[in-house]
Amino acid sequence: MPSLKDIKKRIGSVKNTQQITKAMKMVSAAKLRRAQEAAVAARPYAEKLQTVLANLARREEADAHPLLVQRGKGRALLVLMTADRGLCGGFNANVSKAAEQFIRSNEHGFEAIDLMITGRKGNEFLRNRLGENIVKVHENLAANLSYKTAALIGQEIVASFEEEKYDAVYLIYNAFQSAISQVVTLEQLLPIKPEGDLEEAGSTDYIYEPNRLEVLSQILPKMVEVQIFRGLLESNASEHGARMAAMDSASRNASEMIGKLTLQYNRARQAAITKELMEIISGSESIK
Repeated sequence: MPSLKDIKKRIGSVKNTQQITKAMKMVSAAKLRRAQEAAVAARPYAEKLQTVLANLARREEADAHPLLVQRGKGRALLVLMTADRGLCGGFNANVSKAAEQFIRSNEHGFEAIDLMITGRKGNEFLRNRLGENIVKVHENLAANLSYKTAALIGQEIVASFEEEKYDAVYLIYNAFQSAISQVVTLEQLLPIKPEGDLEEAGSTDYIYEPNRLEVLSQILPKMVEVQIFRGLLESNASEHGARMAAMDSASRNASEMIGKLTLQYNRARQAAITKELMEIISGSESIK
């Protein structure tokens, strides 16, 4: 049975941990509001751009632009978005496991699937499992998250696709739903995939100025950059929401543990006092 000193020391340790978890919860709650506003604000533009380009892909010939070309099943690239820090519940593990499942199952029948990771935790999780698939890791993006950062990643992806290094590019990340709900989302970035048939597009038509090729050369790579930026914003908001929920749960668990340890301490103290009284009484009786 632990001594009173050991129990008291453990209570103090749990209280210190609780102070840390409460502080981390408050920090994440403050960051979550800004991150959530940024993610929600980016959705309408990204979704509308995706819809417009899906309509364009239905109307254009496959050879109208390299990003529209539907190729074979050679090599593919999966872009995985995780966090640089832990202590956020299953946020990193869930999306990393989904990426591992996507590569191992290879439902689309690719010859090989490479992995590009944003975030240190995704690399730590997968480097021993899929180390041979990891081609690049981007870290510390959340510290200075901007469209310029996403654009550089998007340009790198577009260049690899245009050089025919990859036949398809996919993006997997945690989409933000609420502070306690994040949904692992898998999207195809390239080639730009037409949805439905031409009749479903309605009577909408597009006029290209100055010409079709120049417009497509500007707007199609931009779509990849926007989707990367949206994924980073969604992942960032999801991270703060998951960490806030995890730290709240940890704080409540610490309170329960402190209560149990305090009860154990009081019982041990009472037992010690009772033992001392019995010894005094026994000693007194022996003198008589």
